[in-house]
Amino acid sequence: MIERVADIPAVPVFDLESVTYTYMGRQAALDGITLRIMQGERVAILGANGCGKSTLLKLLDGLYPPTSGHLHVLGDDVGRLEDDAEEGHRFHRQVGLVFQDPDVQLFSATVGDDVAFGPLQLGLPKPEVRGRVEAALDQMGILHLRDRAPFELSGGEKKRAAIASVLSAEPSVILLDEPTASLDPRTKWVLVQLIEQLARSGCTLVTATHELDIVPFIADRVLVMGEQHCILADGPTAEILADSDLLVRANLIHEHLHMHGAVRHAHPHVTDQHHG
Repeated sequence: MIERVADIPAVPVFDLESVTYTYMGRQAALDGITLRIMQGERVAILGANGCGKSTLLKLLDGLYPPTSGHLHVLGDDVGRLEDDAEEGHRFHRQVGLVFQDPDVQLFSATVGDDVAFGPLQLGLPKPEVRGRVEAALDQMGILHLRDRAPFELSGGEKKRAAIASVLSAEPSVILLDEPTASLDPRTKWVLVQLIEQLARSGCTLVTATHELDIVPFIADRVLVMGEQHCILADGPTAEILADSDLLVRANLIHEHLHMHGAVRHAHPHVTDQHHG
């Protein structure tokens, strides 16, 4: 198991107050986001496609600055990252983002090179880099893929390699954007088990997804985002998933009408189910 960074301040990992983000000054992606995530929490961000989940993760990772509002990460204003190289270095050592599309994250000649990239950027000695690469690949169960080219991998293998490329920097916070999207059922649940292992390692885990079935396994707390790009609800996983009205309102499930003779009634279904 990879050791975690020990010198994490006893403050919220993420603290957002009335945060908005607007693309090109016109298109609202986030509207009035206020939330606090503490060290060691397992949080799922649930929402339909286009509600702003990925944008929120990119703000948490420091890739986008808020258009307005206040965003603090590990006690510091995220706006300082561009002006303070030392602060930026500390931030990116502790917070890692796994993108929805692993091809964005995998760009080197081999999987091993991709996983080594982060530790090398941290200026670590080569023996330590090699140790971190081996540990991250082993944690994701892909040591045998070290010398393979990313384009030779399956979708599930690419997802695991992308996560390993973040783990090798030994972050205390991991952000996952739709980690099980487009995977076959067997591969999807293998990856869910690996994500569960990450949570048991003690890191803070924030996962954006619209797949309700994986949420009880990866999160103790759920934020529900609506199609108006704001947070509709924030609560314990079981409580949120039991609220059918909320999930319908967030376009995560829908009311499917059935006719039984002269009687018409509705049952909730997840939005990606198909009916004959």
